[in-house]
Amino acid sequence: MLHRLKIKNYAIIEQLEIAFNDRMNIITGETGAGKSILLGALSLILGERADTKVLYDKDEKCVVEADFEIENKDLKGFFETHELDFETHTIVRREINQSGKSRAFVNDTPVTLTILKELGERLMNLHNQHETLDLIKAGFQLQVIDALARNKTLLADYRLKFQVYKKGTAKLHDLAELAKSSSAEMDYLQFQLKELAEAKLEAGEQDVLEKEQGSLANVEEIKKAVQAAAQILLNAEVSVLDQLTEVQSNLKPIKSFNKEILSVSERLQSAYEEIKDIANELESVQDSTSLDPEKLEAINARLTVIYRLQKKHNALNLDELLKIQDELETKISSVEINSNEIEILKRELDKQFKVLCDIAGQLHAAREKVLRDFQTHVVVLLAKVGMPNAVFKVDIKKLEPQQLNENGFTDLRFLFSANKGFAPHEIKDVASGGELSRLMLCIKSLVADADALPTLIFDEIDSGISGEVALKVGEIMKKLSRNHQLICITHLPQIARTGDSHLYIYKEIKDNRTQTRLKELKGEERIIEIAKMLSGNKVSEASLANARELIAS
Repeated sequence: MLHRLKIKNYAIIEQLEIAFNDRMNIITGETGAGKSILLGALSLILGERADTKVLYDKDEKCVVEADFEIENKDLKGFFETHELDFETHTIVRREINQSGKSRAFVNDTPVTLTILKELGERLMNLHNQHETLDLIKAGFQLQVIDALARNKTLLADYRLKFQVYKKGTAKLHDLAELAKSSSAEMDYLQFQLKELAEAKLEAGEQDVLEKEQGSLANVEEIKKAVQAAAQILLNAEVSVLDQLTEVQSNLKPIKSFNKEILSVSERLQSAYEEIKDIANELESVQDSTSLDPEKLEAINARLTVIYRLQKKHNALNLDELLKIQDELETKISSVEINSNEIEILKRELDKQFKVLCDIAGQLHAAREKVLRDFQTHVVVLLAKVGMPNAVFKVDIKKLEPQQLNENGFTDLRFLFSANKGFAPHEIKDVASGGELSRLMLCIKSLVADADALPTLIFDEIDSGISGEVALKVGEIMKKLSRNHQLICITHLPQIARTGDSHLYIYKEIKDNRTQTRLKELKGEERIIEIAKMLSGNKVSEASLANARELIAS
């Protein structure tokens, strides 16, 4: 339950601290005194967004802090999941600085607004005019039935499995589209691969062939050049070797007299041997070089194949061609793997679908089971709040398995009629604002125990009602407060009388600025306030007597 609320620097609230009773808390006050502002501050604790417009003093930060006594041990799992310290006495704080930046804390640990909102929804339920409009939405109506059917755990398990299934179906769709496009080009890919594979390309082959082609295509020039070179070295009238021999002869007599000449002589001898070896190799090349038209033609044909494939695939060389061949093999292989993956995924999704249908069936059966009692109890409560001729029904049907969604395959609508002789229709088409408020109260009073929410907040639940109906609404709320903490903002004395705690909000001007103040009314102060609500600001003995009688009843 909400034990204490502290508000600093919010709207027209400079500083306020409110202690709440664990049962029925009534909040009254003048119009514009700050009752809705109080709920606005509380909504920050529930994770709603805010900006610098809420700052009372633009030079100071806004702080809203709520102290909760947590009795629901199921929340311990939530705290553990989000790595928060679980304390039965938990403090939730929200800060908004001068620049509009917001921070949130749970037991002094920073949390995101998403986590704060999720925690807030588990601690408090705010009922206002905006939420009353949720009653006309199919999603909210289904939530009501699920709460009564105790479907929370089963539905959570179903939704988790449904998300996995949806991701799987999305992946299957992507794979099918990929397979479809790949299949369209598969024949072409296989044709390209076959052409390259049949060419039997080998790394480095092109360089070898091009060199050999150059040699065979220029046989005569090679032989002529090699022959001329060998002639100069070996067989000329004065060959290079003969000249080296003559140089050696000139140095021979004196090489023993000078070390440097000896060294030069040795080097000349080495040069003579090297040149002689070169000359012999040139003669060998000359002898082995011969015209081979058939071999040249085969090389030219092979290179023509390589050049054609390079041009076709925009490859600069043979290495790029081989890389393209590898890529084609990978593509074709991936298509084959993709086809296998599709079949495996289809079988898995079929299994998941059967499990989902089974759980959806359980959810639907549980929903159907609670409808009769729910409809009966709503009608009984509607009669108590001034609608004795009201009809309330839940139209439920089971969708086809192919229409499976995150809620299963249940489709339902709340049907309502406030007047005798009129068939019930969807709430959005027939219910007035006041009827919606009373209908929501009746439904919420039935759902509250199933929801296990410790704190319920009602704002303007008295819209469109008065007199005896207001008394009945107050009685329902009082009964509801036996098991839940209630905080109710009201303008009606018939509801205000039910409070175990009565808080009065008023405005005060200080230093030429309006501020919201609050005080708890007890004893005679409370009687006077209810008397004012009965007869206006002029309190008479009669109105005071009426107030005392109302409180005592």
